Formats: sequence, structure tokens, C-alpha cells
Amino acid sequence: MDFRIGQGYDVHRLAEGETLWLGGVLIPHHKGTVAHSDGDVLIHAICDAMLGALKLRDIGTHFPDTAAEFKNIDSKILLKKSYELVKQKGYEIVNIDSTVQAQQPKLKPHIPQMEQCMANVLEIDVDRVSVKATTTETLGFEGREEGMSVNAVVLLKRT
Repeated sequence: MDFRIGQGYDVHRLAEGETLWLGGVLIPHHKGTVAHSDGDVLIHAICDAMLGALKLRDIGTHFPDTAAEFKNIDSKILLKKSYELVKQKGYEIVNIDSTVQAQQPKLKPHIPQMEQCMANVLEIDVDRVSVKATTTETLGFEGREEGMSVNAVVLLKRT
């Protein structure tokens, strides 16, 4: 059986008056991500992990932030399109593991909804999608609430 592992990382700046989308879920918070798309840093890292596993480059190659067609796009669409590229190569998701680094807001109450939302988009069992959240103990740009970052790992297998 042929397996591939991909790793993804993304960062977005936070600003007052912006919306905060994570894992396809709108999170209530006084700050949101600054981005060309809806700024869903979690989905973007997962897309990069899927694409990287199959040497399909990165999310910016397929959905450039200079293209008008992707302005304010719902990142769930990018997730679906990224997975379609994976399936075209003859692979499927075994599992996804991700960690959001953010000082605020507290994400624990939203994690089940994020996992379910992404599982629905990907048409996989929710048990294959793991989202964790951590603070950086007030250290770094995440700790100062200037931005948030996500690390994601995806395991794919040939169908």
C-alpha cells in the first residue's frame, strides 16, 4: 500500500473588525484574520499538507492571492478543490492532525464543530479529522494576539 505524509503551515495576521473563520466555522471574536480569502488559517494549512504530500506544490500555487476569483472566497471551497486534486492522483485521506496556535479566543468549545465541518466538506468520517488548540503562553506574535498559526499533518493512501 502506498502512503504519503504531508505537512502544512500557515499564518495570518489578526486585526480588529475582521471575521475569524477556523475550520469552516465563524468564531465570535473582536479580531479576525487579514487575508485575500476568508483567511481560514486552519483550512489553508490542511490544504498545504494535502498538496505537499503529493508534490502538488502549495495552496498559493493553485489559488493565488493575486487572483480576483479568490477574493473573499470561502476556504471550504479551497479545501474541496485541494482534495479533488488529491483524488485525481488516486489517493484518499487516512487522517488529518492539526494544531492551532492562538492566545485568544479559547477554541476548545468550537473544535467539534470545526472537525465536523471539515469532515463534511471532505466526505470522510469525523474520526479522521483532529483539531487541537494551544496558546503560546503569551510568547511570540500569537501570544501578543498579532496573529495565529496552524501546523497540520495529513496521511494519504493510494486508493
